[in-house]
Amino acid sequence: MPYSALLTDLYELTMLAGYLREDMHEQQAAFDLFFREPPYLGSYAVFAGLAPALDYLSHLKFSDADLAYLNSLNLFDAPFLEFLKTFRFRGRVTAPCEGEVVFAGEPLLTVEGTLAETQFVETALLNIINFQTLVATKAARLKIAAGPDSEVIEFGLRRAQGPDGGLSVARAAAIGGVLSTSNVQAGQVFGLPVKGTHAHSWVMAFPDELTAFRAYAECFPDSCVLLVDTYDTLTSGLPHALIVAGELRELGHEMLGVRLDSGDLAYLSREARKRFDRAGFENVKIVASNELDEHVIHSIRSEGGCIDIYGVGTRLATCAGPEGGALGGVYKLVESNGKPRLKTTSDPAKSTLPSRKRWLRAVNPDGQFHMDVLDLQDHSGEPFRPGHIAFDPANPQRHKMVPLQCDLIDCRHVVMDSGEVLSQAPSLEALASYAAAQLSRLPEGTLRLINPHRYKVGVSRRLLELRNRLQTAATS
Repeated sequence: MPYSALLTDLYELTMLAGYLREDMHEQQAAFDLFFREPPYLGSYAVFAGLAPALDYLSHLKFSDADLAYLNSLNLFDAPFLEFLKTFRFRGRVTAPCEGEVVFAGEPLLTVEGTLAETQFVETALLNIINFQTLVATKAARLKIAAGPDSEVIEFGLRRAQGPDGGLSVARAAAIGGVLSTSNVQAGQVFGLPVKGTHAHSWVMAFPDELTAFRAYAECFPDSCVLLVDTYDTLTSGLPHALIVAGELRELGHEMLGVRLDSGDLAYLSREARKRFDRAGFENVKIVASNELDEHVIHSIRSEGGCIDIYGVGTRLATCAGPEGGALGGVYKLVESNGKPRLKTTSDPAKSTLPSRKRWLRAVNPDGQFHMDVLDLQDHSGEPFRPGHIAFDPANPQRHKMVPLQCDLIDCRHVVMDSGEVLSQAPSLEALASYAAAQLSRLPEGTLRLINPHRYKVGVSRRLLELRNRLQTAATS
């Protein structure tokens, strides 16, 4: 998907013009992109959006039309517009793999380069990473709630934030584990399976429900899924679907499924399963839709619902839910002109961690994740190792030692250097498998929908000491 250079907030351009005027634009800088609180009152997020973010960076360029528009604003002088003609991103990006399970405070991206280029890309990177990470996280929660034996389909195009938003939803949902979609363009662009049935209007367009079902089965005898709640699910829809299932079998075909879109989905799915099984149609799938989310799906399963496929639309595409709607990702300067930078504030929750960092994950001998640690990337002091103590950055009185038997792995690697993407993005199927594997390695309780276990993220002693020194210097 192409991104315009004007996909930015005005203040990125005004700061860029100011840096040029002050002759600061070539200073070296580093920014971290991170979020402060996990979404949905959960404990984790699933990182997504890296490939489109790198695509944006590698193609960043102001067109003649862009420059003409900026000139029409009467804000920018001729030297600045001339500078923009050759403006490109030629920096470095360090990031985890898409599908990585991530936590509050961890640098999802570190962007290094000149102050001009690293500052300007802030808005677009936040737009891409915040939204796709939020969608991938929602999708993962849905897939976990549905269980390993049920499928989830993304039905959210008509409620998504515009056409581009619909494509972003389908892509990010796939990384979270929702690997099929009703969005035909997403199927074309991303190679995802496209799935769907028919609307209530199909049934209403015919003289009666049975005629409508027969017509649809005749059109699609090997992929027939009938929507059975237009009039009454139990007294009309299911009996008529059973008639059509029998007629298809006589012709050498098998009905694929029925869809429930209203009512008590747990009860209706149990009744549908019972009726189809009794009639010898054990392979007919029960599909459910209608304002589903992870909590509704969990409730349906806890009440013995017999649903094989969940179609989730609005609440996936809009990322609805407590503390949903938007991921509060931020983009903060951590190094400038070779010196560490720190944001100090009266709100301790909004203070930042300075300098370029390593993001380490301590892994138990059985492969389960133990905790994460942020350490300085530079060579001052002793690097963090197993056996060292990690401190809670919000309350350093709380601390925890990483056991000696743990392995430390670096969660990030350089994905772009000198403005060039270093490797091809894996397939969405591979990213979904990676995300599922990472989620399965979290400590018990971390995936709970309600009151989850809070995974520990600490900082090394030397990073904590650097932050304390900078805070003292800033307030003295």
